[in-house]
Amino acid sequence: MLRQELEELIANGESSGPVAGTSIDSLDLDRLDFYLRHIIQDPDMPCDGAEWQQRLLGLGLMAEDGLGHQTASIAGILGFGVQPRRALRQAGLRIMVFDSREKTYATKLDSVLDGPFVARRKRSASGSAQHVDDGLIEKLASTLRPFISRDAAEIDESMRRQTHWDYPWEAVREVVINALAHRDWTRSVDIEISCYSDRLEVISPGRLQNAMTIAKMIAGQRSPRNPILMDLLRDYGYVEARGMGVRTKVIPAMRAHNGTEPAFELNEDALKVTLYQAP
Repeated sequence: MLRQELEELIANGESSGPVAGTSIDSLDLDRLDFYLRHIIQDPDMPCDGAEWQQRLLGLGLMAEDGLGHQTASIAGILGFGVQPRRALRQAGLRIMVFDSREKTYATKLDSVLDGPFVARRKRSASGSAQHVDDGLIEKLASTLRPFISRDAAEIDESMRRQTHWDYPWEAVREVVINALAHRDWTRSVDIEISCYSDRLEVISPGRLQNAMTIAKMIAGQRSPRNPILMDLLRDYGYVEARGMGVRTKVIPAMRAHNGTEPAFELNEDALKVTLYQAP
């Protein structure tokens, strides 16, 4: 990769650029093997280290650094990194939970989640996929759920306790996945998920990509900043093929849940999406 090409990638905030100080050893080959073998069903699996390196370069999960070195790419670290934040400080998610409507020093939770985007899976003897450990998106669900849901006091007709959500989980999940897929990954700032007594905010670093605007995003236009990450999330079923989650999931889910509209606020540094509890 020419240095000029590398500088253009970094300027655009894309995830195909190299991560300094990394190598193929920075990536979880068990996760990668499952991805190639069972998710995208690669008919020509790599047989040795050199073949793996070439295959990952082709997928955009490794990159040339312009100095003659082959490193993990930003997308490779985010999707399949062994310890993503060790290589890329802004990888992961910061979750803060407050009892009030504003940020205070007293928090119920202030935690940074680390891990590759995708869960680790393996094939059982019967051929079914078995969950081995969580990826970042599953960690988000287990961490945030106790603060935005509660079980009913009474048992229903099927002898189960219904779970009541402050926000529809589908909308929360979609907003966070959008932040992971579309943020500017060259900025050393965390994605922040802040849960207040009346709302939940997700702040995604970086301005909107290309000529995208909030109005276009709500209308369902698509302009991914990080196509490699979008492909990966789509391959695993975390996002839909159409890529219109704000229009088809977030807004309808909030209206159906409590009749509120999500709010979108953009400045030079970040996009903030706010989901509100029922008035």
